[in-house]
Amino acid sequence: MPEIASVALVGAGPGDPELLTLKALRHLETADVVVYDRLVSRAVLDLVPPGVQRICAGKACGKHLLSQDEINALLMRLAKAGRRVCRLKGGDPFVFGRGSEEALHLVAHGIPFEVVPGITAASGCLAAAGIPLTHRGMATGVRLITGHARENGELEVEWRALADPSTTLVVYMALAALERFRDGLLAGGLAPATPAIAVASGTLPEQRLCRTTLAELCDAVAAAGLEAPVMVAIGAVVALGDILGRAPVEEEASHARQSRG
Repeated sequence: MPEIASVALVGAGPGDPELLTLKALRHLETADVVVYDRLVSRAVLDLVPPGVQRICAGKACGKHLLSQDEINALLMRLAKAGRRVCRLKGGDPFVFGRGSEEALHLVAHGIPFEVVPGITAASGCLAAAGIPLTHRGMATGVRLITGHARENGELEVEWRALADPSTTLVVYMALAALERFRDGLLAGGLAPATPAIAVASGTLPEQRLCRTTLAELCDAVAAAGLEAPVMVAIGAVVALGDILGRAPVEEEASHARQSRG
């Protein structure tokens, strides 16, 4: 009987392969099989060496190639067969990635595992748009929340507590619940003019941004034609993206200096 191998629950980050950690890259390069989710970018998957088995376990809204129970069983079966598994997840495995559910299943069945954190969408995508999560005098805290409830149930949200003007609110998988968040936050007391941004394909070359306000969020996103997955940030710090997000990148700045020289 083969010796049980380990499972690495690896964060692939928000999409840009240069945002992978060195440990994540090592697991990609040494795995026998990579089980990946839909949100893992093609650029990251291109780093998987030729000949390594790839299994897509992706989930889209209402569409599952594999159920969570099937994914849990797959990871266990592969590890018990002695295969080193890289379970690759978009963002961070422990931030709306169900990594902890898979870890609990592995523990229950005696399968060794390791968690490799990744840059989550809230920090990666907003940084790419020039938006900090916190800023003195503007935001003293951050709230991360998902736009999807378990098993497509109703979201249970205390809107008054969530509508805190000193907090940056980041909504993952926001598109389907966009109208509910707008209405709930307005009813909770957040100002209609509060800056908001929707980000699609954050950190990737095809990144698209929709800068707007809380009151105009739904109409602006619809007009922009953004498609899921979309992440939304709401709060005073979003306004800083108008300054920091339009600064030239180093390559552009270097080219400008050479042209002047």
